[in-house]
Amino acid sequence: MKVNILSPMVMAVVVSTLSLAGTGTAAEGQQQRKEDQQQERVQKQAEQDQKQQQQRAQQQEKQQAQKQQQDQKQLERTQQQSEQEQKEIRAWQEHQRERIERQSEQKEQQRAQQQKQEQIQEQKQQQRLSQQQQQQRIKEQRQSVELYRQHLEQEERLAREHAALLQRQRRLAQYRFQEEYLERLRQQQNYLRDHRFDYDNDPYFYTPPIYRYYRGGRYYQINEYAAKWLRQAVRYGYEEGFRAGKADRDDRWRGGSYKDSYAYRDANYGYNGYYVSRADYNYYFREGFRRGYEDGYNSRYRYGRFDNGNFSILDNILSQILGFQNIR
Repeated sequence: MKVNILSPMVMAVVVSTLSLAGTGTAAEGQQQRKEDQQQERVQKQAEQDQKQQQQRAQQQEKQQAQKQQQDQKQLERTQQQSEQEQKEIRAWQEHQRERIERQSEQKEQQRAQQQKQEQIQEQKQQQRLSQQQQQQRIKEQRQSVELYRQHLEQEERLAREHAALLQRQRRLAQYRFQEEYLERLRQQQNYLRDHRFDYDNDPYFYTPPIYRYYRGGRYYQINEYAAKWLRQAVRYGYEEGFRAGKADRDDRWRGGSYKDSYAYRDANYGYNGYYVSRADYNYYFREGFRRGYEDGYNSRYRYGRFDNGNFSILDNILSQILGFQNIR
């Protein structure tokens, strides 16, 4: 009886034990599966990470290769630019060298030409007129100077009459200009009165002509000393003419012209009676005066320029007026 009672209990314990054992086995199986799945996910993640790492490495290699190509191209461009710059520098240096050589050659040619001209001029100056020609020129010069002194004394009366006319016309600026002009003539006259001219040693009297010029239907021949005075006549004429024209403009004088000026009629300022005839000096003085008056009256510089406080005629205009021609 006792055995029968325990058997069911034992059976229950056995069954319970077996049931627990089965339950434990199932749990262990689920745990294993979870671990397997987790490991599989880890492995897949590792494979993805490795793949991404490989892709990044490949991308970096690609970028590095592109950068190297760009650097290479940039280096080639830089080298090309450097070569081009070197070529340009060499071309510029060559151009500068050629320019300097040309300038040096031109300067050398100019020096040689200048030396040649100086030698020619020196040879011309060394030539002398005969003693008879020299004495004849001195005789004519003495007569010319004496006549010029007499002329200056006669001009004093005419100058006073013209000054009175200007005062009546109330041309104050023109009156002041004439007074200044007359004062310069008086100084010139005093010089002629006191000066003792050395005829025997003056090179003008034994130097032959080197120029010719045309005036009044005929040609004249002169040497360099006489040519200098004719150039001076034109220059002084322009200066005085400019002042006279400016004075008439300041006076707003519209009724006259350069021919009304006493300085134009006189035309002797700067002339000392030597080297050239008074008629020639007067003619070229008036040629300069006419152009200077036009510039001064119209307040312009068509024939001359203003430099360092002085009015001066242009060199090309001076050459046109004189028209000197070399004869040697």
